[in-house]
Amino acid sequence: MANKRQIKKQITGACGALAAECMLAIEYVDGLDTKAMEQIILEIATLQDHAISRCSIAFDKTPSDFENSHDYTTAREKYFADAFRNLIKEFNEKVGAIVKEMNALLPQEQREANKAAAKA
Repeated sequence: MANKRQIKKQITGACGALAAECMLAIEYVDGLDTKAMEQIILEIATLQDHAISRCSIAFDKTPSDFENSHDYTTAREKYFADAFRNLIKEFNEKVGAIVKEMNALLPQEQREANKAAAKA
């Protein structure tokens, strides 16, 4: 499991890359609905803010709640692993939905050009 700092950096990097792609599309793709693309940029910013805020979690039990420190450590590690696994899963699902929205806004000619470039 990665630590909080690494996860936050990955979230920030992914959201920054998505927003940059949106801004490049607004600037260089003709026939694009810029207002809708700007809304997607706002969705990305909201996603980043929400995901980073969910990284700061706390284990709600204390060592005295367990028979020994090994049980406490095991339960604590499982709790954090599950929490971060769920966070990453939900983040990836939302990113996939945003990418679909971005692709749907592209004009048909641009989609075909992107497919041709991907095959080459």
